[in-house]
Amino acid sequence: MSDLLVRTATGGVRVRDGVVVELGRALRRDGEPVLDVARAQALPGLHDHHLHLHALAAALGSVDCGPPQTADALAAALRSAARLGPVRGVGYHESVAGPLDRDALDALVPDVPVRVQHRSGAAWFLNSAALAELPPTTDAAVERDDAGRPTGRLLRGDHLLRPRRVELPDLTAVGRLLASYGITGVTDATPQLAAEPLAALRAAHDGGPLPQRLLLLGAPLDDSGDDVGPWKVLLDEASGLDLAGLVDGVRACRASGRATAFHAVTAAEAVVAAAALRDGEGLPGSRIEHGSVLPRGLDPELRALGITVVTQPAFVADRGDDYLRDVDPVDRPDLYRCGSLLTAGIGVALGSDAPYGDVDPWRAAEAAVERRTRDGVVLGDEERVDAATALSLLLGDPREPARPREIVVGMPADLCLRDADGVAATVIAGRVVFARGD
Repeated sequence: MSDLLVRTATGGVRVRDGVVVELGRALRRDGEPVLDVARAQALPGLHDHHLHLHALAAALGSVDCGPPQTADALAAALRSAARLGPVRGVGYHESVAGPLDRDALDALVPDVPVRVQHRSGAAWFLNSAALAELPPTTDAAVERDDAGRPTGRLLRGDHLLRPRRVELPDLTAVGRLLASYGITGVTDATPQLAAEPLAALRAAHDGGPLPQRLLLLGAPLDDSGDDVGPWKVLLDEASGLDLAGLVDGVRACRASGRATAFHAVTAAEAVVAAAALRDGEGLPGSRIEHGSVLPRGLDPELRALGITVVTQPAFVADRGDDYLRDVDPVDRPDLYRCGSLLTAGIGVALGSDAPYGDVDPWRAAEAAVERRTRDGVVLGDEERVDAATALSLLLGDPREPARPREIVVGMPADLCLRDADGVAATVIAGRVVFARGD
């Protein structure tokens, strides 16, 4: 049943058939169930504009290998997990225990398969037991030493780790976790979704364990589903940037009626993404994902092209101290820009990039306001925004991420009810999917 009367600190919201039909301060019950959250403020449900659902589900059952762990703590965690069988670790950064390879992992766990993912998502580190499980391959993703021996590092090698029989993780815990944060919709940014993961995501959403509304960037170009968004294109400067090929790709997107979403984390990738969208005449709704280093000289072109930047200021909070050590000082002012983009008239929205970033949207909003690293250093003072603006970057329409939604009559009844203690309840299409204390 999707009829509901929500009573909040600022008034009531009446829902019929999953749609808001009435707003007011003194609404009386008309036979429908009542959700009484008298201390809470009603907000449109939050939308995470960039995450990876199956990877997040897998990460929830994996060993956390990232900062602020120490090398000793990492060793203990991997050895403890190995007692129960093969180990999957996530979130690793070199600041924990230096560069990883098969020999370093063999020294920790020699006889049980261990694979650890770098927090960027771009690399896996395997011990010898895990390497032995790979099928014979000459794939360039497998790094080899001068003697041709695999080092244990897989660069963009996720495809080599997929079993022949697809066993995708269950999304029940993910749906519950997202709901507990007030998230009512997500954009899955996994590129080039194969048939099985695509079908699994849709099944999880359609009456399954994922109640959130779903937009897919990786659905095939010829997919005409209602849940299809811009086509995700992964740029990788290290592998080369083929502008002519990317322009052709944008034109193919346009011919399919799709905008384009470019994954761009370096300055060069951002420049090429903007050029490809310009020369290929990308459709409205095109995006730059991350914009980790986004040169200010691109601002006029980004504004003229109507590009939305979907960024992650939470990385400043979680990794800012590493950036201060590792990132060229010339690039630091351009890290995960927010405030200056808005000032320049460029659309901005927030995504978590979970599981590679923290899925908590409230931490993302706080990071956009504070821009403080773990050690308390402000990184990018000009990029700070006020709290109301930060929240608005999580309220964007899925297809127009830079256009914040408001609670109005006629909108789908997707609501986040929040009080001083956090999210009290979450409603999707008039159905309560989370209530604190249940």
